[in-house]
Amino acid sequence: MVEKLKQDMIEAMKAKDKDRLTTIRMIKGDLDKEHIDKKREINDDLLIEVVNRGIKQRKDSIAEFEKGGRNDLIAKTQAEIDILQNYLPEQLSEEEVIAIIDEAFQVVNPESARDMGKIMKEVTPKLKGKADMKVVSEIIKSKLQ
Repeated sequence: MVEKLKQDMIEAMKAKDKDRLTTIRMIKGDLDKEHIDKKREINDDLLIEVVNRGIKQRKDSIAEFEKGGRNDLIAKTQAEIDILQNYLPEQLSEEEVIAIIDEAFQVVNPESARDMGKIMKEVTPKLKGKADMKVVSEIIKSKLQ
């Protein structure tokens, strides 16, 4: 994945695709910052974490742009999200996510909503980067009620 990011950056330079190049450079910069600041090895797991953070920030921005009626910025930010999605592993379907959550429920056997943390601890390693954790959290909350 990290090599794919570097290759895509070179391709974007050659094609003079400014929007794509800018987005890739932002992620590469965030990746390098994590490597330097937190002394973490640059690998696929770190890339997935950085890309997920970038997508989450952009989704939050879109929500703010919608409040302000800035359709031009919404389109630009959505295009950035689409570019970033290329660097994530294939997302699991809702049925697959629910199956993993059901499996965790059998392991943890929750008694109340207080056990949400235990369930999240069980499903996070299996779903991180493969599903929107906000959606996962909502599914778990609904099952606990």
